[in-house]
Amino acid sequence: GNVGSVSVSHSGKVAEGAAEMVMQMVGGSVPLAYAGGNPDGGLGTDVARIVEAIERVWSPAGVAVLVDLGGAESNSEVAIEMLPSEKASRVTICNAPVVEGAVIAATEASGGASLIEVQQAAEETFIN
Repeated sequence: GNVGSVSVSHSGKVAEGAAEMVMQMVGGSVPLAYAGGNPDGGLGTDVARIVEAIERVWSPAGVAVLVDLGGAESNSEVAIEMLPSEKASRVTICNAPVVEGAVIAATEASGGASLIEVQQAAEETFIN
């Protein structure tokens, strides 16, 4: 299968919107999930939701995680550490904008790119 993509945002609407854009661009060719907001529906991120999102799209091809702010990144790191080591080793956080990076990552993944190729393509959006 293709590399999966998870969008993590402090806003549930931003995470869902990023995932919706990706879905419209690549259809169902890329496993896609998102985690946004805190358990009470407010702004924030939730480690358990991030773990669930990663688990939903996980495959041996790997998972690219796109985050919006520092808290989303640190909670995603904690979520990855909670995964079994064989899964955690195939999950990476991309240093890229959550929306643009997610679209580029999924576009690359839909063509069968490897996890490192997906990460590099997403991160190039941050540089340019």
